[in-house]
Amino acid sequence: MAPRSFRLSPSCILVVSMGDITQWKGDAIVNAANQRMLGGGGVDGAIHRAAGQALRRACEAVPPVDGTAIRCPTGEARITGGFLLPAKHVIHTVGPIYKTKAESRPLLKAAYDNSLALALEHGLSSIAFPAISCGVFGYPLLDAAVVAVDACQRVASSSPKSIQAIEFVLFSPDVVQAWLTAISKARLQEIRHNDDL
Repeated sequence: MAPRSFRLSPSCILVVSMGDITQWKGDAIVNAANQRMLGGGGVDGAIHRAAGQALRRACEAVPPVDGTAIRCPTGEARITGGFLLPAKHVIHTVGPIYKTKAESRPLLKAAYDNSLALALEHGLSSIAFPAISCGVFGYPLLDAAVVAVDACQRVASSSPKSIQAIEFVLFSPDVVQAWLTAISKARLQEIRHNDDL
């Protein structure tokens, strides 16, 4: 599918595409990591394979929390270089394993919010997300999409001069459809090809 673009603010667009996030070129891709940050299945494993061993070494250098093996608690985010990836940085965040909406939604919101906050803190102008927690962690697609789009709207309205493009690089048509439905509910204006970006 061709990427579709929507206006979040006068200076920030949201893009939805289907593809391989490890091929995305820009300031940072977000890795749906595990708490140890040492690679795993799904997008996490794909990012680690594409970035090379230097990414694993950078993740191993992130100090564990309170003497545990946990480097990134659920809902938090950490940043490393992109190494062999086209993206300059990787922002690692840990989404929740879905249990109930009341328990899981604040953690998913925190994962998006903290990833975007790190991007702002590092002066990044473009960032690409996967569908955090929507694979083996079992988060319902539409609810996850609503949380994701809401986080993007908040950062675009509160930080008008920083992030210029937020892209969701998604892995299947049903995930893309969930994101487009959430965008429609948020009433974001689509940018047509002949419109000004």
